[in-house]
Amino acid sequence: MNIPCIIIPVIVGLICGILGYLLGKMNSKTDHSLAASLQADLDACKAHTKNLNTRIATLEADLAAKPKETPQSFAATAPLILFDSELAQNALGKKIKENDLKIVEGIGPKIEALLNSDGITSWRALSEASTEKLQSILDAGGENYAIHNPSTWAKQALFAYQGKWQELKDWQENLLGGKE
Repeated sequence: MNIPCIIIPVIVGLICGILGYLLGKMNSKTDHSLAASLQADLDACKAHTKNLNTRIATLEADLAAKPKETPQSFAATAPLILFDSELAQNALGKKIKENDLKIVEGIGPKIEALLNSDGITSWRALSEASTEKLQSILDAGGENYAIHNPSTWAKQALFAYQGKWQELKDWQENLLGGKE
């Protein structure tokens, strides 16, 4: 048996083992500093997250305390404006009668009759009605009425009540069957 054939692999193995051990020792020192650095970054991120969550909670509390802006709140602050049929006709291109609910996109004669029977007979009353109330009136009218979406009716009625005819016309041009 040839001794160099046995000794050479043994020496190479020992050298690789020693090098692996030394490299492992060097990396373990680096790993500790890397781990410490990563832990510091993680702690900083946790502190930042805690600050952000505190800010979010504060903003949510402020938002909850602030009254929501709804068509009803617009109507409550709306000044009394006299109806000007000539101005309405010029803006909308057709003769308008005061408190005609049919000028609201999505309301026809039958829905107007439903609303009137429930006490909504003016633009102001329609502008103050909630979408839920309007939907319940439609639902009570039957399935032919329940399919309508009254979500924009209060805002349209508020434009009419305030005499903002051009705004009403511009807004209605972007609606499809009373829906945004």
